[in-house]
Amino acid sequence: MRRATGVSGGANEASGVDNTRKDPELWKTGDEPMTGAQASYLQTLSQEAGVAFEENLTKAEASKRIDELQAKTGRGQKPQD
Repeated sequence: MRRATGVSGGANEASGVDNTRKDPELWKTGDEPMTGAQASYLQTLSQEAGVAFEENLTKAEASKRIDELQAKTGRGQKPQD
């Protein structure tokens, strides 16, 4: 099975470079409204974190907010070895 370009497991993985994560500020579509999936997940994270859900975020802003709320709630964290 072939892996798509830019997916983990590429040549850079061995060097510790993660080429699957691009800064949201550099996204070409980052200024578009957040996706339905982002909105749904943000609603869940916001409830768990006890904060207000912000419904008018861009894709880039939503991505950053998801990262913030994951850190606050412990969701999406990789298990410690």
